[in-house]
Parts: sequence; structure tokens; C-alpha cells
Amino acid sequence: MTFASLGLIEPLLRALDGLDYKTPTPVQAQAIPAVLKGRDLLAAAQTGTGKTAGFALPLLQKLLQEGPQVAANSIRALVLVPTRELAEQVHASFRAYGQHLPLRTAVAYGGVSINPQMMKLRKGVDVLVATPGRLLDLYRQNALKFSQLQALVLDEADRMLDLGFARELDEVFAALPKRRQTLLFSATFSEAIRQMAKGLLRDPLSIEVAPRNTAAKTVKQWLVTVDKKRKAELFLHLLQANHWRQALVFAKTRKGVEELLGLLQRDGIAADSIHGDKPQPARLRALQRFKAGEVDFLVATDVAARGLDIEEMPLVVNFDLPIVAEDYVHRIGRTGRAGATGQALSLVCADEVQLLAAIETLIGQTIQRREEDGFEPEHRVPQTAPGGQVLKKPKKPKQPKVAEGKPGKIHLGELLADKPQVKAVRKAPGFAKAPGNAKPPASKKRPSSR
Repeated sequence: MTFASLGLIEPLLRALDGLDYKTPTPVQAQAIPAVLKGRDLLAAAQTGTGKTAGFALPLLQKLLQEGPQVAANSIRALVLVPTRELAEQVHASFRAYGQHLPLRTAVAYGGVSINPQMMKLRKGVDVLVATPGRLLDLYRQNALKFSQLQALVLDEADRMLDLGFARELDEVFAALPKRRQTLLFSATFSEAIRQMAKGLLRDPLSIEVAPRNTAAKTVKQWLVTVDKKRKAELFLHLLQANHWRQALVFAKTRKGVEELLGLLQRDGIAADSIHGDKPQPARLRALQRFKAGEVDFLVATDVAARGLDIEEMPLVVNFDLPIVAEDYVHRIGRTGRAGATGQALSLVCADEVQLLAAIETLIGQTIQRREEDGFEPEHRVPQTAPGGQVLKKPKKPKQPKVAEGKPGKIHLGELLADKPQVKAVRKAPGFAKAPGNAKPPASKKRPSSR
């Protein structure tokens, strides 16, 4: 199969040839003809399989062949994305694919001045790639009209439709024309998201080119168990022992990102960071430096889990496991893209075992475990079953001591015999009572931290 056989016009084929695109991926082979026919789509495919070309190429062709010239402050196709980085990435793809077409494109997101974006829209654009918040800012300021809109794309639709974007999306959908083509593309879809999507689509074609929520087979996954306090030490040890030259490293929090970045830089390692507290120009500069090879390690929160397309990325490291299991699929999807091989390493401590179980349940496999000599954890990470369940040893029931001659009664003297005396500790203000006013158990085991 070739791109020409999918019905694409010569200017697009010329652009693809210049980009060295030889053969359509499975998602492209199914999506491109369907979009050209005007069908609504619900498309799920592993990250790195070419979803952007699957909707961008046919949309550009339809915009060239159909409809009137775009009016001032108007758009003909809207692509909504969850992050600024993904907005830049998708917009760059539209520009590359449409380089030989007389169509105008633009990108809009927060964190930068709105004025240049408003100026760009004055003459009207055929394709606008935007984040929901900035799109609404432009609409509320009458800098954007939707009367000519023909197509709506939700890229990374699982994130776009989750509760964090629900209010913004409701307002956007209310402003859009009812008659439009709607395309939902993502690597992961929960059943709840699929139900929500039904209200947006008209007789949609469902495309699923790989098992739902699975990681690409080109990515080798493994984990190393370690105590939480020794994660940074282990990471630096592995970096030196394995002579890593380039890696994208994910941490859970912005503070954690900066702490790990500081450790790398103090060791003389060229590194930079991306997270939500950094201004957008600084985030883009860090990404550009990483792509150009000026820095070897990019440390990031999950704002970088989607939308970063870096050629031949060899390694992704999960310094912390993500709270949302689906984000694991997107994180490791930064490597092993477009048929290339990659590796994904996770550093896992005992209080992350439930996150690990959720990830393994989602991807339908148990991730291979290893221990590094000298870093064996004191707090062991419980084993997980193939289905992702945490395997716990059954607890033995406690047998209360019963005083001789008085069944069912316990003598305080027996309980305190041969025990060191402990001073009474006053409860801190606001100490919550156990449900139903039940007393907490007498066990002296420390509660597990999760």
C-alpha cells in the first residue's frame, strides 16, 4: 500500500516524499480514506504510530478542495490538544504536510502573549491548533468566529475529555456549528470516555489498530526496585554504569523535577527541565536544546508525556511512576516511535506498588523486575500478578491473651508484664476518630505509606 493509493493529491504526496514517508502506518491506512469521505472517527492507536498524519493529511486535502475561502477572524478546521507542547508539535506537522498548499495555519496556547495570536487570526486561518483555555480567551474577545468551521479534531481525546477539561470543552462545543465532521484520536480510551464521546460523534467509524491501552512492542520495559530515599543515588549510578547518552526522565512533581535537575547539573551532566511552573518560552527552549543535542537529559513532569516527537529517542526513565496509569503508556511512547526500538525503565519503591499494579492491569502484562547490587530495598516491593493485582501474604489472626479462670477477660498486668514502660502521649489537636468511634488497633506496626 502507498499514500497515493489512499487517494491523496500530488502536493501532499510531494511533501510526504520530501519527509521520507514511504508506507502508511495501519492507523493512517484506515483513517485517511474515512476522513476524505467525511466520516466521524473514534480512533485508538499506540502512541508513535502516526496518528497526526492520519487526520492532518486528509483534512488539508478537504480544505483545499471544498468550501469557500476563509473569512476574517474565522477558521475552517479546529484541532484541540491538551498541552502547549503538543500544540506546537501538531502545528509543525500541519505546516510540513501542507508546505505546497495555499492554506494558512496557526497555533494558539496560553503562557505567551495573546496579541500576536489575535493578529494572526485577523485575516482568517484554515487550520487552528489550540488548547481549550486560550481558544476560549480568543473567542470571548471576538477575535475568533466559528461560523465557517467544517471539522473538529480532539487529539489525545482521553485527556481532552477528562474532568479537568470538561467545563472548557462544554463551552467550546456550545459555540461550534452542529453540522461538522468530528475526529477523536488518542492512544488510550477508557469505557467512560467512549460513552462521553458518543454524544459528540455522528455514526462514527471506530478504528483500533492495536489492543486498547497497550504499549508499543518496540519498547523494552523493565523496572528496578529501590527504597524511595535512594532513587536519585540509583539513577546516577545507572546513568554512569550504563553510559547513558540521552534520556527523557519523568518525575511526579515540579519540585522533584528541579531537585533531580540540580543533582544532574552538579555532577556536570548537561540537563534541562520542563514543567508547568516554567514560562512557555523557557519550556520550548529546553525542548529545542534537547532535540539539538545541546543537553543530554530532559527532566519533566507529565506535561511532556504527550506531544514530544523526538527522533531516535533511546530511553525513557520513570523516576516516579505516574498517578494516572494511562500516562505511563504516553510516557514510554516517547521512545520506540515510527518502528524504531527503545527502552523504558521505571524506578519503583514500596509505596508505589498500587500505581504499579494499576499500570500492569492497564497494559495487560507484568513488567520485568530487577534489583541492582548495592541498592536492594529494605522495604520490599510486593509482587504483582499478571493481572496487576498486588499479592499480599495472608495475615495470621491475633489470639487475645485470656486470664486463667476468667474466660474472655484480659488482665492489664499480663499485657504490661516484661514490657518497657511507655510515657503517655497527648493526642494532637484535630486527631480524627476512627469510623464509628472505634478504637484504633493495638498493633505497633507502622502504617504503610502509599
